[in-house]
Amino acid sequence: MENLIIEATKYTPKVSFDADVLEFQGKSYPESITSFTQSIFTWLDEYLEQLEEQTFTVNIELSYFNSSSSKMLMDLFDRLELEVENNGKNIIVNWIYEADDYGIEEYGEEFQEDLESLTFNLVKKE
Repeated sequence: MENLIIEATKYTPKVSFDADVLEFQGKSYPESITSFTQSIFTWLDEYLEQLEEQTFTVNIELSYFNSSSSKMLMDLFDRLELEVENNGKNIIVNWIYEADDYGIEEYGEEFQEDLESLTFNLVKKE
């Protein structure tokens, strides 16, 4: 499967997938979350369908996101959790935040509380 690369814009984060790691980096407040995420979720669904025993890692490193991006993230985590629960996939999410960014850390903690089966790590950058 081909790698996925979507360059960052003023309103959207960089999204990249290489070597079984999907990464979101930057800020996320697109005008249309649906048009931004449509190709990402299509690609992700195809990737997860062919994923066998290898570990799939998702790194989320957002310095800012709006409420529609928050919903998109929860949709992403729900999809991943279903793959873990229903298909036994080995998926790890790393929520990466700056040491002094307590707001982003708190959002990560809230997402973590909502998930039961998905491995969700809070990773503080020093």
